[in-house]
Amino acid sequence: MTNLPKKSIEIHIPSELGYEKIAMATAAAVAQKMGFSSDRVDDLKTAVGEAVANAIEHGNQLKEEIKVLVALTIQEKSLALNVVDQGCRPIPLIPPERIIRKDNRGWGMFLIRNLMDEVEVLVQPGRNEMRMVVYLEH
Repeated sequence: MTNLPKKSIEIHIPSELGYEKIAMATAAAVAQKMGFSSDRVDDLKTAVGEAVANAIEHGNQLKEEIKVLVALTIQEKSLALNVVDQGCRPIPLIPPERIIRKDNRGWGMFLIRNLMDEVEVLVQPGRNEMRMVVYLEH
């Protein structure tokens, strides 16, 4: 697609694990429409699922009444995704390497960093935002 105008989609989901699948499906549908390869769509789904699950579980502390915002911004050669929670617990800095844990958790941030082309974490009092960008490779 050439000269694709900038478009955006926002969804607000309850902070209950399982709803991240809605964000994953939305991101996948948008990426497919934009012409991303199936491998890149899978990468995107994984990263979005991890980011939203983290926002639900950690940022919003599983408080169902608090929403997670997932905003997708479509540009000609990229798709940007912003995942915003209420910052009940700040997002930690993304470590350059995965920290090995006995409980085998902690894969989310590592996967997000390695699957997306750009990742930025913005932490303010009462707000966490993870911005991820994936580029079309045409």
